[in-house]
Amino acid sequence: MEESGVARSYRAETLQEQQAAYDDWAKQYEIDLCAMGYRIPAVMAAVAARFIPANTAPILDAGCGGGIQAEPLAMLGYGPITGIDLSEGMLEVARAKNLYQELRQMTLGEKHDFPDDNFAAIISSGTITPRHAPPKSFEELIRIARPDAPIIFSMRDDPAQEPQYPEAVNGLTDAGLWQEVFVTESFQGMPYGEPDITHRVHVYEAK
Repeated sequence: MEESGVARSYRAETLQEQQAAYDDWAKQYEIDLCAMGYRIPAVMAAVAARFIPANTAPILDAGCGGGIQAEPLAMLGYGPITGIDLSEGMLEVARAKNLYQELRQMTLGEKHDFPDDNFAAIISSGTITPRHAPPKSFEELIRIARPDAPIIFSMRDDPAQEPQYPEAVNGLTDAGLWQEVFVTESFQGMPYGEPDITHRVHVYEAK
């Protein structure tokens, strides 16, 4: 059986392998995930509509991929949106949709080329997760978020989740850098392809 794009992305051992996996998968990515019943973008959009006020700008889509998460937000009238992603192949797909004011190749977990307190809201969908963006990614998102900005992200909560991720979230809370506002119930992110993987969508407010 041919290895799936999801499996290849989780098998990558280095940043370069991760980038190559997504570059190769970019044009097929949304087709494959939608066939797996990919639910995270819909849940994220619903949560964003509740917690990001109308006319909030600018918004960062951190780990934007081909723009699957920005599509429902743009339909709701949000923008301008800036997107960043590791994969130039995914950014190429996103550019063709004309959803973003700006798209830039950046790596979550590293320092971003944005000033402090830059974004009025930040979303990160399906990205800060094992074998992808590391737990330290949250620190930089807080740095570039304005005080009181909502930071909305999905995070795995199944038994295969690495404990460093919730530990990082809780550590930043204990340090007074953000506070929890809302979290969804657990749900299957890809029920028809990876039914054992579950997620929650979290909302935190930067300090």
